[in-house]
Order: sequence, then structure tokens, then C-alpha cells
Amino acid sequence: MLVTLKVFRFNPDVDKKWHYETYKIEAPETDRILDLLEKVKGHFDGTLSFRRSCAHGVCGSDAMRINGRNQLACKTLVRDLGDKITVEPILGLKVIKDLIVDMEPFFDHYKTVLPFFINNDPLPENGKERLQSPEERARFDETTKCILCACCTTSCPSFWAGETYLGPAALVTAHRFIFDSRDQAASERLKIISETDGVSRCHTVFNCTMACPREIQITKAIGELKLAMITGKLD
Repeated sequence: MLVTLKVFRFNPDVDKKWHYETYKIEAPETDRILDLLEKVKGHFDGTLSFRRSCAHGVCGSDAMRINGRNQLACKTLVRDLGDKITVEPILGLKVIKDLIVDMEPFFDHYKTVLPFFINNDPLPENGKERLQSPEERARFDETTKCILCACCTTSCPSFWAGETYLGPAALVTAHRFIFDSRDQAASERLKIISETDGVSRCHTVFNCTMACPREIQITKAIGELKLAMITGKLD
């Protein structure tokens, strides 16, 4: 099929303002948007810039706005969009070039919630692992699926309104560790997310849940954080 691909372009070295460029591409309907971008870069304009890595929906590096919705270019098929497709960078982060945005503020928020395992007890004897029951694991299993693509955070109106909001991805990470029975820093993380730019900024819009390529129930997880923050209970 003949696809009309409209791509956001901005090169700070030569452009005073962003603009769009349109390309006509012959492509099978089973092509992914990433395939189309590769064709543009390889056959039309080698200066087109975008992030990609695994191309299999695992690394999360090729998150972008496709027909107005945050998605991974490597998982989105032409047949699901039709023959007119618009590709833009995700919102709320500074555009560095074309579809590449500055991810540093996003990862700064991620680091704020202490995204690592904290347990100061002596290690179990004989090199054994710190064990937990299947039920304890299930309590936070879903939020371990986050790939830090930023689809959720950059689809959130609260994040658009203020860059200081931690955002859904950071809160999902906090959830993953707060409800881990082996971790000992739940109270510290709950204090962090209780600050002004934490969970109180979430207005339950559900954009984050709809944008997540891993189908994490993000709004539900943030609701559980709010409840834990109020009650102090993690069960």
C-alpha cells in the first residue's frame, strides 16, 4: 500500500522552528512504523534522527507520538493506522533533534524514588536468596514490567503542566519496590512520593494506562500508592 508519512522535523543547527516533512512510501500493511522510518532514513533523508535499539518492544527507546497517541514505533503496525500516518516526538520533554527528546529529566525523576533494592539485614546463610511467597511476589509483579519508555509520563497532563511532577513511570517504579516484601525502604519511598510533586499530582486521567505498551494498570498502581501513603498499610 502507498503510505503518506508525515514526520516532525527539527534540526537546531539549521532550523529556527520545527516543521513537518511528508514522504510517500510503498509498504506492506504488516510493516511497523519503525520500518517506515528506517526507509525514510535509508532512501529519502539520511539526516532523519530517532532512537531505536532492540526493535522488539523490550528496550522502550523508540517511544513517539503516532497519530496523536504515545506508542512504540517497533510495535505499531501500518495496518492498524491506515495510509495516513503522522509521527512526532513525545510531549513534555525538550526536542534535541527530530524525534529525539532529552530524557534526562525523566530519568532524574526515576532516580528520585530510589529505584533499587534496599535491605540492610545480613545475607542469608549458605548463599541462599531472600525468599518470598508467590502471593508476596504477585503483589508487585505487574509493576516490574515497566521498560522506562516514558510513554506513560509524557502522555500525562499533570506532567505537561509542570516538569517537577515525578510522573507515572517513577511512581510505578516506587510501587515495584514499596510492595516488595524483601525491601526495607518502603517508608522512605512513601515519604518521597508524598511530597508536592508526588502522587497528589495524579488526577486519575488514565492517559498513562492507555499509553503503556506493556499494559500495566498504572492508574491502579498509583491508587494503591495513595492508599498506602494514607493508611501506612502495604497489604
